[in-house]
Amino acid sequence: MELIEHLSEKGQYDYKLVQRALHDKDQKAYAELMQRYREPIYFMLLKMVNDKDDADDLTIEAFGKAFKRLAQYTPQYAFSTWLFKIASNNCIDHIRRKRIRAVSIDHGFSNEDGETIEISIKDVMLDPAEAMQKEERIRKMREIVDKLKPRYRRLVEMRYFDEMAYEEIAEELQLPLGTVKAQLFRAREFLFQMMQNTKDIY
Repeated sequence: MELIEHLSEKGQYDYKLVQRALHDKDQKAYAELMQRYREPIYFMLLKMVNDKDDADDLTIEAFGKAFKRLAQYTPQYAFSTWLFKIASNNCIDHIRRKRIRAVSIDHGFSNEDGETIEISIKDVMLDPAEAMQKEERIRKMREIVDKLKPRYRRLVEMRYFDEMAYEEIAEELQLPLGTVKAQLFRAREFLFQMMQNTKDIY
């Protein structure tokens, strides 16, 4: 048993929830951890990205990554500290990806190795090999999505393939906004589980 006396009462309680989730496969422990931190994580991410839909998605991703790595958590720090670090790092990666997609074609950008990558108009079009790779990734992703139940598959297609906002999906399907978000959360959980066996799509 690891020493947790240095943690606050709240931190010690979180640690016990983590142990129940890990060793007892207690779904209520997972749910309680999410309930305790979903709102503060969401508002932290909202400040970082200033977009409610992105903050919603990033919140779900943060918990998905944290729960996947739960065995790596040690009580050297409070669970909340560890979770917020995962969420903020994931958000920073998201912001970097968006910046790269939106980079000016006139200036290019530098990659992590310090190499400057120039972008010209002709570079907007993928070369044949890149186009084939992209099509293959999309095909494999669609194969996974097609395995979802119809109601989840439709939501994923609207959100991620058609790039519709949550509000647009709710209006289109005549569903409450909360229901759309909850069902998309479940759909992403199912996708995450299925993608563990299809890691080569990336």
